[in-house]
Amino acid sequence: EGRETKEGLILVAEDSHHLVIAEANAETDFVVQNDRFKHFLHDCVKQALEGRVRSLADLVQQPYYKDKSITIDQYRNLVVQSLGENIQLRRLEMISKHPNSSYGIYSHMGGKLVVVVEITGAADQDLIAKEIAMHIAAENPEYLKPEEVPATVMAREEDIARSQVEGKPANIVDKIVAGKVKAYTDQFCLVNQKYIKDNSVTVQQFLEACAKKVGKSLSIKCFWRWKVGQ
Repeated sequence: EGRETKEGLILVAEDSHHLVIAEANAETDFVVQNDRFKHFLHDCVKQALEGRVRSLADLVQQPYYKDKSITIDQYRNLVVQSLGENIQLRRLEMISKHPNSSYGIYSHMGGKLVVVVEITGAADQDLIAKEIAMHIAAENPEYLKPEEVPATVMAREEDIARSQVEGKPANIVDKIVAGKVKAYTDQFCLVNQKYIKDNSVTVQQFLEACAKKVGKSLSIKCFWRWKVGQ
């Protein structure tokens, strides 16, 4: 139980009303690739989805659906004994689906990195949402849009920018600082990033082009980017 668990897998499961993301960890990738470990994570996600579990703390105390004489945590202990490594359920999130939203799921590196994207405006555009999820996996945005960047972060970036233009004429300092701050938001805000498959447009412009094709107003509501151990 005290050994470090740096390896792991992330798994997503969904039905028509909910979506679950969960991460389980072990000490070595050898155990992570073992079928017993994979079955354990699959069972946990299945139980969380079917039982509408809201937190990891709730899940581990539930009776295991295949053997109600033990809890999920006791099931985990049996897997630990079987595989000889510390195994932990690290995190879990239950996402409630909205009837007018589409959900894109992208799993990369065999479940080491998973992205989920929610797009509002239509319930049948999962493929567009998945395209954006693939972009997020590659480009790792920290925020959805500039308005979501914390004021403290923006102030820090302004201070850095001003320190880089000391000694320049006062009438151009503000323009340079504004340009550097915009460059920061273009790099770290999803909607401002250059779209990975076509860097002539931003992610926002890509989405607007898709919306025009399908005749619906689409917007990115939120995203989840989970990396093992992050």
